[in-house]
Amino acid sequence: MIPLLRYGTGVPFNRQEKLEENLGIPLPAATQWDIVDEAAGDVAPVFTELVRQGAQGTILHNDDTPMRILPLMEENERIKKAAGGKKPKERTGIFTTGIVSVGSHVIVLFFSGRKHAGENLEALLAKRAAALDRPLQMCDGLDRNLPKDLATIIANCLVHARRNFVDVAENHPAEVRHVLEVLGAVYKNDETARDRSMSPAERLDFHRAESRPLMDDLNAWMKALLAEKKVEPNGDLGGAISYMLDRWDRLTRFLEIPGAPLDNNVVERALKCAILHRKNSLFYRSERGALVGDIFMSLIYTARRHDVSAFDYLTQLLRHREQVRAAPAEWMPWNYQEAVARAALAKR
Repeated sequence: MIPLLRYGTGVPFNRQEKLEENLGIPLPAATQWDIVDEAAGDVAPVFTELVRQGAQGTILHNDDTPMRILPLMEENERIKKAAGGKKPKERTGIFTTGIVSVGSHVIVLFFSGRKHAGENLEALLAKRAAALDRPLQMCDGLDRNLPKDLATIIANCLVHARRNFVDVAENHPAEVRHVLEVLGAVYKNDETARDRSMSPAERLDFHRAESRPLMDDLNAWMKALLAEKKVEPNGDLGGAISYMLDRWDRLTRFLEIPGAPLDNNVVERALKCAILHRKNSLFYRSERGALVGDIFMSLIYTARRHDVSAFDYLTQLLRHREQVRAAPAEWMPWNYQEAVARAALAKR
């Protein structure tokens, strides 16, 4: 219950301490950490297996959010002081990366520290079976989201491209309205495909028939605005148009690849879990604390994606520590109940 409150709903240890005191179960925050740290060791094999299986996904979403880890923050102060007011050569950024792997199962992973989303994805891909094809990677247009060896097929997020137009709507209402209406129609088509339970191949054919003409017309319209000098290329609307045209192939993978998503919303929703922790707890006290948070957030959020009770899931993992350590693949959120049933039969 302690890690579920802390890493699943963002209730810091000190607030839990007050709650537990009111319930007549006094438990100091430091003791809570000791319990959670020990429990993390028990469930770590499942996290490691989630990482391995996540590396085999056909679609990988990734993105970053800033994080605070106390020893790294203190290290940043020393780095800045040593730089003497100049820009430090060392990296000072601290992040939590979210990776959502979509394959036979949906797996949500969190990694906190100095690494960018692209570097964490590269480390994940190192665990990918060599015989598998390159996965589709969905991310926004930042270079730091890309693995160095580009071992993925890159798709970019339509929501990010749309957001650039929304930001300039006050100055260009008619043009922005046109873009939003076109993208709205494309999303409506995607919703229709989902409501009709289309297969990835059927969805691709549907988008090619219904959405490609819309996107082709939008592409020609934006190019005409620039060619006819109706829009200043370096202006705010010109910047939004250029961003979209420069990434056109990556923004329209859903017209070329079966199952390709339109946006990166799935990982942005997942990162709200880390953002909630950052807002309520302010920082991790240690790098070990950040790892423990990553482990539990990954287990909790993956369980939720499979409509599994995260409380029951964590409870069963801790009740069956030895079995979990021996065969973690049998204790995934989507199959652990079968393992629980087998364990119960073995006791009879």
